[in-house]
Amino acid sequence: MIDVNRFCPGCMGEATGDRYCDICGYDNLSKNPVEALNVRFLLNNRYVIGKVLEQSSEGFTYLAFDTESNTPVDIKEYFPLGISIRHPDKTVASKSSVDNFYYNEGLLEFVDLNRKLSKIENIVIFPILSVFEDNGTAYSVMAHNTGITLSSFLERNGNILKWEQARPLFFPLIETIVTLNDNGIIHGGISPETISVGRDGKLRLTNIAIIKTRFASENFATAIYPGCAAIEQYSAEKGNMGSFTDVYGISSTLFRVLLGTLPPPANERINNDKMSISSSIASDLPRQVLVALANGLQVKIGDRTVSTVKFRDELVYGDTQDNLNKEEAKKTGEVMSSSSSGNISSRANTKDSADKNKSSSLKYAGIAAACTAGLFLIIITAAVFLFPNLRDAIFNKKDDKNVITSQTPSTETESQVEDKPISPNEKLYKVPAMVGKPYIEILKAQDTAGENNYEYFNISVSGKAFSNTIPRGYICTQSVEADKEVPRGTEVKLVISLGPEKIKIANVIGATEDAAKIELLKQGFLYDNIEVIEKYDSNSKPATIIQQEPEFGTVISPDASVTVYLNSYKGEEEKKSTSSSSNKSSKSSASKKPNTTEVTENTGENGQSENADDYEEEND
Repeated sequence: MIDVNRFCPGCMGEATGDRYCDICGYDNLSKNPVEALNVRFLLNNRYVIGKVLEQSSEGFTYLAFDTESNTPVDIKEYFPLGISIRHPDKTVASKSSVDNFYYNEGLLEFVDLNRKLSKIENIVIFPILSVFEDNGTAYSVMAHNTGITLSSFLERNGNILKWEQARPLFFPLIETIVTLNDNGIIHGGISPETISVGRDGKLRLTNIAIIKTRFASENFATAIYPGCAAIEQYSAEKGNMGSFTDVYGISSTLFRVLLGTLPPPANERINNDKMSISSSIASDLPRQVLVALANGLQVKIGDRTVSTVKFRDELVYGDTQDNLNKEEAKKTGEVMSSSSSGNISSRANTKDSADKNKSSSLKYAGIAAACTAGLFLIIITAAVFLFPNLRDAIFNKKDDKNVITSQTPSTETESQVEDKPISPNEKLYKVPAMVGKPYIEILKAQDTAGENNYEYFNISVSGKAFSNTIPRGYICTQSVEADKEVPRGTEVKLVISLGPEKIKIANVIGATEDAAKIELLKQGFLYDNIEVIEKYDSNSKPATIIQQEPEFGTVISPDASVTVYLNSYKGEEEKKSTSSSSNKSSKSSASKKPNTTEVTENTGENGQSENADDYEEEND
């Protein structure tokens, strides 16, 4: 027989019998909302229900204790607001016969969504451990969330992040959204409130709810987030939502992270779309980030980036929808006008794309301003390596016969252009200087009419070369010398730098996890090859790197794996917890205790961690 009274509803530690919990301070006289399950209710003869962590339009989320796995969990109960009622026997039903159809339709969607989520691998969400039906409703059991919301994290850590800080955090999250969309799941509520920052420094997507709660409806309570909700979510037509809806949500969230404020609500922008970015902020952001945000924040669906895949590629590769449309236009012989500098590029899925380019109203300053070469390189190399398909397209060395092994490739031109008779009336174009520039810049400029005339030449990559002087991803040589006048369509072959063949690994001991990753990325190591492992050392500073392999100063290939060990010691918080646990143990009986060693943090009424110091330390 399970003794439900052994558990504290506030943290699932062992209850002492006192009014206030020694660990979390929970008041045992507290009760859950009247419509929710009671604290210490035994669900499915397995889960001891604790306090309500959240009440949303979809239902309740409880802290609970799994008596089989002996661990705390979070449990979401389907209880749609406004149309549900709980009977005295704790069963749930629709309020009326009118609501019955909508209740049951939502119930089926809830079960299907959570079962689908439980089968998707390699995504940064809290894993779905079990889905079952009971009490006339359904439940989803998830791994316990000990993090804080991204919104709270920003408030405690300076309100904004620089792109160098945000980039390694957000790309795994964006990949998760891409995977969800590929599996037919639209989040529809991506915002700083639905992203959790964990103790491991990772972002995780939360509050994945049934689509009925993500748009205006007379039958279901709406759970949309002003500033992050797309214009289509203010309509009762759920068929209008798609991957482009999540593009708007993640764009708005990144906008908040990088600029410190959310965009105005989409239903206000539809009639008065005035939004700007100061030149001081714009000058600190890479151009492709500004372009991606501008395209992702278009109010109208037809103007917006069409999918999260395209949004991801814009952030990494500058592979904008306009550029893709121009390529298509070249194939079909269509003439497409270029968008004016400083305005949001319009989504050219419609025939009036040229007019839309002129009327786009979201402006930003400094989009054409060049970022510093060093910063741009850090971001581009770090971002490109996150995605194997993009990384391989430029830097893959497997079975590549065109890799040049010279340590110091010549920056002189390798003129291979045959001298062909040129008609006196044939127009000639000067070949731009490309040596020393990032290859990604060449790709973007080639698709932008009037920018250095790149579009007049057939530019291709003939090989790659290691270089101790030219940064990775930059041009080593070009086959036609700069400023030479040649006919349109002349082929210009490029050799791209792979960076140094060997790197002396930097010393990251004592740095936070984020700082260590950024330093290693700056050196040219691949994002996927940087592994972080927790290791306990009470004599070192909490949440810092205490060991690295290989040791700093070791000369290795940039393709080699690097392991850094992050101190899991929690400092003063752990000492307080140990002291509290000791006091509690002296009071307890010899009865068997549940395993609660991981549940030692204070939680507020909403279930989020109140130990801000850990998160602030990690980002000093």
